[in-house]
Parts: sequence; C-alpha cells; structure tokens
Amino acid sequence: MKSDVQVAVIGGGIVGVSVLYWLAKLGWTDSVLLERRELTSGSTWHAAGNTTYFGPYPKMTALFAGSIRTYLQAEKETGQSVGFHKTGSLRLAASERELELFHVYAPRYANLGIPFHIRSPEEVSGLHPFIDTGSIHGAAHTPTDGHVDPTGATNALAQAARNLGSSIERHCPVGAISKSAGKWWIETSSGAVTAEHVVVATSFWAREMLAPLGLNLPLYPTQHHEIITESLPQVAALDTELPAMRDSWVSCNVRQERDGLLIGIYEREPEFWALDGIPPDFKEELLPPNLDPLMPHLERLMERMPLFAEAGIKVANNGPMCFTPDGLPLIGPLPQMDGLWLAAGFNVGIGTGGGSAEILAKWMTTGQPPSGLDAIHADRFGTRIDRESALSSIRDVYARGYHLPDSI
Repeated sequence: MKSDVQVAVIGGGIVGVSVLYWLAKLGWTDSVLLERRELTSGSTWHAAGNTTYFGPYPKMTALFAGSIRTYLQAEKETGQSVGFHKTGSLRLAASERELELFHVYAPRYANLGIPFHIRSPEEVSGLHPFIDTGSIHGAAHTPTDGHVDPTGATNALAQAARNLGSSIERHCPVGAISKSAGKWWIETSSGAVTAEHVVVATSFWAREMLAPLGLNLPLYPTQHHEIITESLPQVAALDTELPAMRDSWVSCNVRQERDGLLIGIYEREPEFWALDGIPPDFKEELLPPNLDPLMPHLERLMERMPLFAEAGIKVANNGPMCFTPDGLPLIGPLPQMDGLWLAAGFNVGIGTGGGSAEILAKWMTTGQPPSGLDAIHADRFGTRIDRESALSSIRDVYARGYHLPDSI
C-alpha cells in the first residue's frame, strides 16, 4: 500500500471512486482510495441507479449530465459495462403550475444541449401506456437519460482510475485523521498514510469521522424504501423499455426493472436511522421495511398507474440514504482545514456523483472554485447548526419529494 501520496480518497462508493477517476484524468495519479470493505459497500450497492437530466437549476442539471457522461466515458475506456439503459424520463405535470415551469426550463436545456420536450397527455400515453393521463397536464420528457447499474459503473470507474496509475485499497478501514507537519495523517488497519490532500467521501459516516476535528457536519441518514414488484405480463410484452416516471402528486419515481416495476417513495414523515452513531459492524445491510407510512403514496400510485394495483410486491428494500438540510451535497474544501475536502451528503449519488466528482477534481487541481455552484459548497452551513434544526430541515426536504420551487 502507498504510504505517502498526493491525495487520499476515503470511501469506495460511486462518489469516492468517481473522484479518484477524475483526479487521475486530470493528472493527479499519485492517489489512493481507502475503502473499509468492498467497493459500493455503503449505500451504492442498493441504489436504484437512476440518472435523470431533469432539474430546476441549470448548474445542477449540468452535474446530472456530467454523471452520465462520466460513466459512459469509463465504460468506453475500460470495456467494463456500466449497464446504461437509455429509457428516457417523464416528469409529470400534476398541475398547471408545473407545466408552466417546464416551459420556463426549456431554454435552459437548449443551452445545455440536452434534448428536452414538453409532451401533451396524449403524447405521454404513447410513451408510457400504463400512466392514467386523465388528471395530468402533460410532462417534461428527457429522452436520453435513464439508469445505470451502480456496481458496474463503480467498477468501470475503479478500473479506469487504476489504468491511469491510481491505487485502491479495499478492506482498509480508516481510524483517526489528523494534521501534522503540513500533511494529513490517516490511520488505517494496514498502517498510516500521509497525504497532502484528503477527500472524505464516506456518505453518512462523514459526520462521525470528522467530528474529532471539531467539525459539525449536518449529515444524517434517513430510511428510504424502494419497492420491486413481481413480473407483470403487460410489461413483459413490451418491445421497448418504459421511460422512468417521476410524479410530485404521488411523490415517487417509477422505472421498469426487468419485467416488473421499481418504485422509490418519498413519504411525508421520513424516519431517521442511527442518529446516535452508525453501528461499527454495519456493512452491506438493509433495514427492516415499514410499509404503513407508504400506503397513502402507494394508493395514489394505483390511481396514476392502475397496472401497479395488479402487481405483487417481490421485495421492499429499506436502506439508509444521506441527507443535508437543503437536500444538496457538500462539496469542496473545509474552512481552516487546508487540504481537507468533502464529497458527501448525496441523496442522489448515482445521479450526481460523476458530475460532482469532475467539479471537485477540477477545483482541487486548479485551485479555482466552480462558478455559480455556491449552493453545494461544503462550508455553507458553518459549524453552528444544531442537530434538531438540521433534522427538521431534512424532514421538510425529504417530504417535499418531487415538488418544484415556487419561483421561476
């Protein structure tokens, strides 16, 4: 194992591996990634892999686009499939206001070079025959996005980074992190590593990991359910894969999973997990499902997509998901901690991980922060936000689900 490096990246999920990859692409190959177990062991392994282009803010949409481009780039460089399904996505307009916002967003997508269409209810029926369009006003259609295989994408990025000269150490848990003689010292199970720069990409572990340095990071895990149905003959009979659907009225996303459906729900009263500390032996685990709070949303989904009422539930996955008080990730340097960088707080890690890593790597290698992305800066909450305030804000963000901002 390398013991003295330019950069040590801690965390082997999609975000950490993307950071390692982009640093290597930009010439910083004297880098090592330290992962306590296997790559994807945190929350990446149970992610749905959705990669949408839709978003109300152009800079964030650029991160979505950069993520898809990053994964496909790694696939091309290594031959390792990332399992990209270009199904396209439909963001339903549940109100006239949402449809109005879609028209406002359209020129922004033109500027980004991303195909974006506003579809009538009749056109939505042609694209997705199982949506009841009687009560929608249309949809925003982004035909070139879809979903990837999170494990395949992570492994492709890892292989591409290794090919460029970077290193990855698995089964290498990190203990104490400290600064001495101008360098960061990282204690690991395989010995100490010194580094000029450290990137902490450990999702909901980051708060506890950095607390000994006096940092108060508002990063907390919520429980998040994904339901996978049994196979449906109507889906199996299709010639093409269904586009993903996102709906603020139901507060859910739905995409095809083989011959069934995969549904992610954002309930009104989210439950937190492990607020007093992540269990030290927590590994590739899921939490016990609790479907009762989801029932109002599932009943609405039966109205929006009657086919769902015919579906048997094969599995209900409940996994921890990392949130910040405003729902945006923490990316960039930490104040008074020269050389310490953060890439955490991703509740859509697959969707924004690759693009965010590119932004961070350019920031690190040039010393110049990205323009117009103050909303994701790692220091934006300061150090004074208390736990209850953070949790209250996270509840509100989670419960809003796919609701769009009021202003245009």
